[in-house]
Amino acid sequence: MSAPADASAKAQIAFSDLTLGYERHPAVHHLSGTVHEGTLLAVCGPNGAGKSTLLKGITGALRPLGGGIDLKGLSTRDIAYLPQGAEIDRSFPISVFDMVAMGLWRRAGLFGGIGAKDRERIEAALAAVGLQGFETRPIGTLSGGQMQRTLFARLLLQDARLILLDEPFTALDASTVADLVALVGRWHREGRTVMAVLHDFEMVRQTFPQTLLLARGPVAWGPTRDALSPENLLKARRMGEAWHQDATSCTRAA
Repeated sequence: MSAPADASAKAQIAFSDLTLGYERHPAVHHLSGTVHEGTLLAVCGPNGAGKSTLLKGITGALRPLGGGIDLKGLSTRDIAYLPQGAEIDRSFPISVFDMVAMGLWRRAGLFGGIGAKDRERIEAALAAVGLQGFETRPIGTLSGGQMQRTLFARLLLQDARLILLDEPFTALDASTVADLVALVGRWHREGRTVMAVLHDFEMVRQTFPQTLLLARGPVAWGPTRDALSPENLLKARRMGEAWHQDATSCTRAA
């Protein structure tokens, strides 16, 4: 299963017979294909399909068990990654301003100073996500939607060429989802590549032109209308059910 060719776009990520997993138990099997620069790509599939595992492989947090990932010259500085909300420690004593300012660390360094222009950029990022006046609030006091807006503001400051989002809209109110989807659209118009793990097929159909449907192995990859056809969704569900029945000893990965 390979992504469709696009002669007019520059390749940004290439998967070559990629297998990823944990403790030698594969979670993504034999994925090949290319993500082109500027692509807006949804990654969908049943629970345990390997979607989060794929993003972790792209960031370098997981080494391939087989095959490879070619980032076509991208460095870690060029990649912004938003993990699932459960992976964020909200008990850490940090303010909204400082959390957003972390988006500058790769450029300024961990102990780099924040100047007047940096503060302007932070304020602009907070305004873009509707969090003016929240600068001094501890992140532990934020609602789920406010926290996700904070994390998107941090992504804005990273100014990355490749943006990876793992279930970015889960359990958020409709207003927050609309605002954050608008930011994703802004990144797409700026020519950035965005890959997002999503479960809401209706949102995917409305917002994401391309979809990779995974069920540990690739089921479909291409225009969203084709990838999320009833036949492909049924195939993905059956593949997911077969894995749960036949490979329960394997480590699960979202």
